[in-house]
Amino acid sequence: MKKYSKDKNINALVHQLLQRGEWDIRRGRHPVLTAPTGKRLTVPSTPSDHRAFLNFKLDVRRLQGL
Repeated sequence: MKKYSKDKNINALVHQLLQRGEWDIRRGRHPVLTAPTGKRLTVPSTPSDHRAFLNFKLDVRRLQGL
């Protein structure tokens, strides 16, 4: 299993999105998720904020249009 973030919850969410087949990821200094709509979201590799997972999850939901 590849690691995209040191946060286990963010990493699990990224893996779930990639398994759907609609999302794509580009690796670089920071991994970048591309939504089915074409919009991009940077994956926090080493989040220091205690709300990082909640903020990331909210950003994913916004990109999905929910």
